[in-house]
Amino acid sequence: MIRFEQVGKRYPNGHVGLHELSFHVQRGEFLFITGHSGAGKSTLLRLLLAMERPTSGKLLLAGQDLARIGNAQIPYLRRQIGVVFQNHQLLFDRTVFDNVALPLQILGLPKADISERVQIALERVSLREKAEQFPHDLSTGQQQRVGIARAVVHRPALLLADEPTGNLDPRLAAEIMGVFEDINQLGTTVLIASHDLALIARMRHRMLTLQRGRLIGDGEATE
Repeated sequence: MIRFEQVGKRYPNGHVGLHELSFHVQRGEFLFITGHSGAGKSTLLRLLLAMERPTSGKLLLAGQDLARIGNAQIPYLRRQIGVVFQNHQLLFDRTVFDNVALPLQILGLPKADISERVQIALERVSLREKAEQFPHDLSTGQQQRVGIARAVVHRPALLLADEPTGNLDPRLAAEIMGVFEDINQLGTTVLIASHDLALIARMRHRMLTLQRGRLIGDGEATE
């Protein structure tokens, strides 16, 4: 699914975001990216979304070389990817249903298909009964679940999450991670950037550790 081969990212001001990063991710895998602030986690995610391009090396996503992909191909690439943010970025003047439906409306799907897919996505995050409520009626954990439903409603092959539990207490954080595991069980590749080492260790998935843009660890997280 993902192949980094000696990938480097240098910014115009001379700052190096990533140093010759090499690792592979299999289709259907679940893994964490961790490291202190400035380690390169966000740079890595932006490269996968083609928001930025590598300055050296080769980065392949589902067989596509992201260093060479044309701008016209980027929207099609991103249809394979779902993204969950720390701040769920919901539209508070729209219902839960409409928030989740937004990506499908942008794709121009028929209303019947949108309705079916939104109901399935909300079912996956245990919020089907909240479809007609507004985000301000929900708890913080429920709002994050809506963000996850919106990220998976178009059935992406890859789900990226950037510090998705950063604003949650430990109980809610564990609950949200359980949602990610459920989605992974359905075949979606899941990659989560997180600094919550205690939570990561309890989940015992593969963990890549970055330090100042370099990969310094790759293995199963242990408590």
